[in-house]
Amino acid sequence: MEDFLLFAVVGFLAQLVDGALGMAYGVISSTVLLAFGVPPAQASASAHAAELFTTAASGSAHLYHRNIDWKLFRRLIPFGVGGGMLGAFVLTSFEGDQVKPFVTAYLAVVGSWLLLRSFRRIPTNPVKLRVVAPLGAIAGFLDAAGGGGWGPVATTGLLGAGGQPRYVIGTVNATEFLIALSVSLSFLATIVTGHWEQAGESHHYFTSVGGLIIGGVFAAPLAGWVVKALQEKTLLRLVGSLITLLAGYQTLELIGWL
Repeated sequence: MEDFLLFAVVGFLAQLVDGALGMAYGVISSTVLLAFGVPPAQASASAHAAELFTTAASGSAHLYHRNIDWKLFRRLIPFGVGGGMLGAFVLTSFEGDQVKPFVTAYLAVVGSWLLLRSFRRIPTNPVKLRVVAPLGAIAGFLDAAGGGGWGPVATTGLLGAGGQPRYVIGTVNATEFLIALSVSLSFLATIVTGHWEQAGESHHYFTSVGGLIIGGVFAAPLAGWVVKALQEKTLLRLVGSLITLLAGYQTLELIGWL
């Protein structure tokens, strides 16, 4: 029960940030799971299973408020889904101890990028469509391989390319449901085919998924209030600092200093 409540709190806070910025639910959730010793593939599977519920709630809210650019939506989906399926296969092809250093490094880079982005002025020019396809594929792959990354990579990339924050955040949130669904189905396929045999070895899976779902669903309706209460730069700095610190903690564990 203590673990369940802890993951519920993590899911709640992560969804508050994700709903406000269009990023960081998967990264925060998977980073915390990794810090508690959950294997990388299992951490990613847990985060994506929970995201099926939280992204549905968040995406529905953005649909209601007409924050979705449907042209961008259609461009992102096929490449994001393909990249996510490939990332899930790659992650379950290796032992957790072999993958963890790379996942930790990736999370550290994402956290640092969020911090850097908080000090930069965001342009608002139209997004060039030629950058959408490769950005979607990379974001999908890193999302599955790192347990999170669709929001940080896709949102920051599109904003950096000149997208309007309202439509970028709304569209990325809406597409994230389909990305999470495709990655979750990919993890399920690896279990059914026997490609991934470690999925059921830890009791953490069901505890973490349940906690993340409950916390995330409760937080989803509050995202609008968070957007009004805190500035985007403030949220970015808080998230970037948290992810960077947790990644640093994992690094100290990997080198045997903790």
